Amino acid sequence: MTTYGSFPGTRPRRLRTTPTMRRMVAETRLHPADLILPAFVREGVSEPVPIEAMPGVVQHTRDSLKKAAAEAVAAGVSGIMLFGVPEESKKDAVGTAGTDPDGILQIALRDVRAEVGDDLLVMSDLCLDETTDHGHCGVLDEHGRVDNDATLERYAEMAQVQADAGAHVVGPSGMMDGQIGVIRDALDQIGREDVAILAYTVKYASAFYGPFREAVGSSLKGDRKTYQQDPANVRDALRELALDLEEGADMVMVKPAGPYLDILARVADEANVPVAAYQISGEYSMIEAAAEKGWIDRDRAILEALTGIRRAGARNILTYWATEVAQKLGRQ
Repeated sequence: MTTYGSFPGTRPRRLRTTPTMRRMVAETRLHPADLILPAFVREGVSEPVPIEAMPGVVQHTRDSLKKAAAEAVAAGVSGIMLFGVPEESKKDAVGTAGTDPDGILQIALRDVRAEVGDDLLVMSDLCLDETTDHGHCGVLDEHGRVDNDATLERYAEMAQVQADAGAHVVGPSGMMDGQIGVIRDALDQIGREDVAILAYTVKYASAFYGPFREAVGSSLKGDRKTYQQDPANVRDALRELALDLEEGADMVMVKPAGPYLDILARVADEANVPVAAYQISGEYSMIEAAAEKGWIDRDRAILEALTGIRRAGARNILTYWATEVAQKLGRQ
């Protein structure tokens, strides 16, 4: 005779029985509005240039970038983060193209604003690495070290030029001490209190940036360990968070996303502003490469990775799959 009392009375599996049940009780949901599309625009090309290390991603022409922005709007994506790739001959020691009103990034900002207006948040990468001949995120001193305060002067000018070109949001990514306060002052001085700052608050010196270097045509020799954060450290990230908030950051970011979900969760618990995370090039390329080999289910892996980032506390996610995923979410 069966002793029924020996069976479990509490059965969590009841809430997993059907797709409808699982959808109803899901604690974390992705929405197109959560997503921001990073995009590269390259000077002097007549056709989009595929990025070998990032299958499916290109360096845009001005025209293809406008098309990509319009597609992002149609899919419900919230923002587009622009990176400019100047001609090699225009790179120099101080990144002059970064503050030239006719530099490729400023041109792209004007193009995209003219195309989408306020229907998409137009964001600009505020850093010198794409425009310097040495590939570092700042100005070098006579010993070849990144000069923090001289770099801040360049960032202030960049912020003003990018705001004039139409950026809704500037994204300082260079990890210079004091960059948020200096940029906020520079924007306010020209009456651009309306331009928001998305602070790259936690940016680790990661091996996962590799494919991005091809995407922006980086000239970097060596590494950025003297200004990006040590992957071993947590308190350093929280200290950066406190400083950025004190200096006036409107939003903060953790980068990379996937390998640092613990840091993202800590930042999300402590920040009193929206928190973003950047699913970077290496994260993207690993999934694409494994899927191409047939080792994983591409679409499921993408959604799982993004859901994990959202679950850890990201209000918004920068991802190269933004438009594709938003389109799929809109059809569900």
